[in-house]
Amino acid sequence: MHPPSTIPVLRRGSGAVPLTLVTKVLLATDADWVADDVDAALGDTETEMHRVRRGLDVLPAVQQLQPDLVVLDLQIGNMGGVAASLALRQEEDEDRIDTVAILILLDRMADVFMAQTARADGWMVKPLDAFRLRRAANTVLEGGTWYEGFEERAPTG
Repeated sequence: MHPPSTIPVLRRGSGAVPLTLVTKVLLATDADWVADDVDAALGDTETEMHRVRRGLDVLPAVQQLQPDLVVLDLQIGNMGGVAASLALRQEEDEDRIDTVAILILLDRMADVFMAQTARADGWMVKPLDAFRLRRAANTVLEGGTWYEGFEERAPTG
């Protein structure tokens, strides 16, 4: 794992249509296939994709990088996406970091129950596809919400 001071840029640009408003995306996953899917969907000439492999590294990476979007895998070894999202929201509540858009990647529809407590701007259920992921990212970056598998707006507080 790279310490936060050396968080690598996964890739800068593939020539795809740029995400709305985004310049930096932080992905937290220990699964290489998830990183590949997210990078393929969101990477473009206007986007820097960064990755951490441990949930505990999310907050320091956000403090360092100040990303526009944080994408959290639900299961990340020692600290999953729900806990990482709550940690970020707590830091925001205390004005220690700026507000950041958060999107959680769920493993199955049954995980929606847990995701409702995460205070995330959105979540989506795997398997991922580039079109859905790009739409979800743009929606939360524009201040909207994206909740798959939930009939009404999820509680945020």
